[in-house]
Formats: sequence, structure tokens, C-alpha cells
Amino acid sequence: MSDSPKKLLIAASGTGGHLFPAIATAEKLSHYSIEWLGVPDRLETELVPAAYPLHTVELGGFQGRLGLGSLKLLSQVLQATLKVRQILKQGHFDGVFTTGGYIAAPAILAARSLGLPTVLHESNALPGKVTRWLSPWCSLVALGFEAASSHLPRAKSVVVGTPVRSQFLAPADLPAELPVPDGVPLVVVIGGSQGAVAVNQLVRSAATAWFEAGAWVIHQTGTNDPEADSLSHAHYIHRPFFNTMAGLLHRADIVISRAGAGTLTELAFTQTPSLLIPYPFAAEDHQAYNAAAFAAANAAMVWRQTDLTVESLQNTVLQLINDPQRRQQMSEAAAALSIPDSAAQLATIVNRAIDADPGLPLAE
Repeated sequence: MSDSPKKLLIAASGTGGHLFPAIATAEKLSHYSIEWLGVPDRLETELVPAAYPLHTVELGGFQGRLGLGSLKLLSQVLQATLKVRQILKQGHFDGVFTTGGYIAAPAILAARSLGLPTVLHESNALPGKVTRWLSPWCSLVALGFEAASSHLPRAKSVVVGTPVRSQFLAPADLPAELPVPDGVPLVVVIGGSQGAVAVNQLVRSAATAWFEAGAWVIHQTGTNDPEADSLSHAHYIHRPFFNTMAGLLHRADIVISRAGAGTLTELAFTQTPSLLIPYPFAAEDHQAYNAAAFAAANAAMVWRQTDLTVESLQNTVLQLINDPQRRQQMSEAAAALSIPDSAAQLATIVNRAIDADPGLPLAE
């Protein structure tokens, strides 16, 4: 009995921002028997390694104001919590690790009802609703940004950064199918996996001046842009999605991006200067808080989408193209925000929470 590995349920769902840190941490916990908790028809059904059995519960998000829909949501949370409690109890799990989002609610509630230790990782500078509500019931909350701690006064928290996929931890080259010459300025545009149509339109209108300055542009347009093919130029490469993002960010001189926590962590690890345009419809405008943390460290420039024009975008990028010293300063500032052993730190916290060794703090 004592020789069997301890069992850990990881609750992470929905987006790469929740899933990639969880997968990176799971890779550091190979001595556990790990199973996964998610939602049907979400990204976890594609991304979670087959080695981790996947349990699913029906659950919606926590956006919007309280109303009739809240009763349905409350019922979903209750049913999901009961199902997760059953999974934990019948599976004889020893603890729970979650990266937040709405899947964290039934995971934390069920673990709490059974007296199981729970570690929660919050990647955003403004913690989500579930984190703010339920973090006091967790053994420890690990934070991606120091700024998040002020929003969690009743929780035990420690800053560990946000784990990234292993390909971002070491320099990577551009693949051969992206024939950008050495030494030319490269502007990389990413709008998240769904793209950002408004930003795409601004970029295409501004790009001619960048081409004239000798720059190349690699543009991830997402899948929802009907005008994705409207710009053609020898120095312009666009696709709905790139699987080589580590190489792109390592090579880029400037990145134009939304401000999701996962992307910002990757920019920090690749030491890439960025122009951030927070997604204006993100829950509680949390991307603006992430971007503000990077701007305060001088690692990025930030524009609100409503304030950004073709001319301002064009000129801002040209200024950065022509100012390598400023880019170097931004690169160094971005690097200072990365925590290279974030996944290892999180794994240590999970180990200590589950082992409950009274002689060891959960975090240093």
C-alpha cells in the first residue's frame, strides 16, 4: 500500500493560459499518479497528454451580473462539486492542483469537503472571481504576478511566476519554412489562438511603412478574420496559427500582442520587447492589469485598443525598429520578470501540501 504512488487530480480547463502551466507542472510531478479534470468539448480534450485520464463535468463561466442565469450556474456548480467529490473519494486521491478558472470552483469545494490539500495557481495580475472567492480554502495560492497578492488578503500566497512549455526555456530557431533573413528587423503579431480582428486590421494598414524600413512581419491572424488574405507582400507571412511560437518569439525584435498571462510569461522567457494591446472584453479587464505590470517594469509599451490608430501603431513600431538601445532595455526588463524554475517551485509546493510535513513551509 505504501509503495503505490500518491494520486493527484489536476483541474485545468478551457484555454492555453490555464492548460499549459498545468501541463508544465504535471511534468515535474511524474512520481504522482495524475488524473485530469476538465469540461467536455474544450481545449483540454486535445492538449492534455493521454497519460492523464480525463474526467469531465458540465460547467459554464462566471461572467456577467447576478440574475436568473446565476441560479442555473449555481445548480451546475453544485452538481459538478458532487461529481468531483465522488471522483476524489472513489479514486482515493491525496490532493488537488488547479490553475484557476471556473473548473477550479468544484475542484476546490469538493477537496475542501473531504479535507484534501489544494494548491491553486493564479497567473493573472488581477485574480479571477473563483480565485478571489475560494482562495482562503486552499492550502496555498501560487501567483504569477506580485500585484495579485493585494487582491487576496485572506489567502496564503507566494509568487512563483507562471510555468511555460519547455520549448520556451532555451533559444529556438525559426523553422526553414519561415525564410526571414538574418539581421533584418522582425515584427511578430499574435492575437491569441482566436486572433484579434481589430488589431489585424490596424497591422495590415500600418505594415507598409514597416516594410519600407526593411522589416519583415509574421502575423498570426487567428481563424476568425475574413480579410486575412487581403495583404500581400514579399516581407509578410501570415497564417491562422503557428506551431512554432517559441522560435518566433526568440527571433522577434518586436511583438504586438494581447496581454494574456500565458503570452506575457512567454515574452518574459524569450526576453522579447512588446507592444501590448489588452483585449478590451476580457473578464473584468484583467488583461489591462497584466499589461500594466509589464509596462511598470519597462518591459512593454501599452496601448488601449480604443486609443490606437493606424498612425500611432505605425509610428510606435517604427520608433522601436530604429531604437535598438530601447529594445535592449525592454528585453532586459522582460527577462527580469521571468522565473525560470516556476514549474519546479510549483511542484515543490504541491509535494509539501500533500505530504503536510509540519517541519517544512509550503513555500520558501
